[in-house]
Amino acid sequence: MTLYEFIKIIHVTAISLSIIGFISRVTMKLNDSPYQTKYWFKKLPHYIDTLLLASALSMVYLMGVNPLTTFWITEKIIGLLVYIMLGMVALRWGKTKRIKMIAAGMAIIVFSYIVYVAHYKAPAIVFSY
Repeated sequence: MTLYEFIKIIHVTAISLSIIGFISRVTMKLNDSPYQTKYWFKKLPHYIDTLLLASALSMVYLMGVNPLTTFWITEKIIGLLVYIMLGMVALRWGKTKRIKMIAAGMAIIVFSYIVYVAHYKAPAIVFSY
């Protein structure tokens, strides 16, 4: 197994943990669960997302590509920024449960789009023409 393959396994694992954590946090937030105030509930997502970012940067470095000229990576970065903003609406900024649910649903759709672009290594929307 190469170093790149090992880091990719870490990356995919962190992706899985991140989306499971997001869905769990949104569900707990919408149901006013007492678990959402626990220390691990607040801190664990930051550790997972840091591992996710570090593994992504490591893979880009090992591939030796420029993320701003490799359009599928650029689309992933744009999608990630949109996903983060929608996640913030779903978990913090949304005023009503309905807004939070819509934002969470849209965030999951954007997440699926990011996975699609990563899997096929081809831009699908912004740079597809």
